[in-house]
Amino acid sequence: MSIRIVYSDLDGTMVGARGCFLRRADLEPTLEPAAALHDLLRADVTLVLVSGRTRLQLSEAARIFGADGFVGELGAVIGWRYGIEHEVLRGAMPPEFDGNLYDVVMEIGLVEEIAAAFPGQLELYDPWHLGHEADVMLRGRADVAEVEKWLAERDLPWLRLHDNGRLPAAAGLTPDGHQLHVYHLMADGITKGTGIAADLARRGLTPDQAIAIGDSRSDLEMAPFVRRFFLTANGAHVVEHGVPDNLTVCQGENGLGWVEAVRWALDS
Repeated sequence: MSIRIVYSDLDGTMVGARGCFLRRADLEPTLEPAAALHDLLRADVTLVLVSGRTRLQLSEAARIFGADGFVGELGAVIGWRYGIEHEVLRGAMPPEFDGNLYDVVMEIGLVEEIAAAFPGQLELYDPWHLGHEADVMLRGRADVAEVEKWLAERDLPWLRLHDNGRLPAAAGLTPDGHQLHVYHLMADGITKGTGIAADLARRGLTPDQAIAIGDSRSDLEMAPFVRRFFLTANGAHVVEHGVPDNLTVCQGENGLGWVEAVRWALDS
């Protein structure tokens, strides 16, 4: 069965150095990603962007890259027809919480409580948190299991903290020299993978007709919902969190690894 749809992470995968689609990891310009994207669109294989970015950010990116839609905010927001239509998923957020998750978390002052409970480990990722609907973006260097245990003790067991990978070097380091990570606080039951599952169902496609490409720990959650999952070389370190049976680790970093995955999809 041929591949009909490609689900691609954006930052660190499809775009890499300085957020540029046409630069390699060493900053040298390259046209290989553009050629692969041209061939993908020419073959009428659907491209869907999967990211922690917001609905408005991904609507714009979808138009630029010719993607039909997106799975945003790590699976919580699904868009199609270039973002003209969309759906926000609530996951396990209890019905007594009215409104979107971002507003709920900010109104109860949970971000301030997390920062106080884990000093120097987590903080609001300002100003990139703005515009989010179904999650709250944080940055720092935290033990996800420890934070989720704390949330459960606060009678918030339905909240999860997702590690969406390392921030660019320019974003800074922790005092002990580790690269900062970006995290998404969101409702249980929502991942990039469940977002893909919902999108496939809406399109009437099966996992065997799809591949996914990523570079971070949260991207591994896409693997069970597609035929093959590709991890760009710059994300190879995340396999310590588990190796999916359908995993291929690309030789290239960022966009060049993305090209490998797209070429595989076109040749399948």
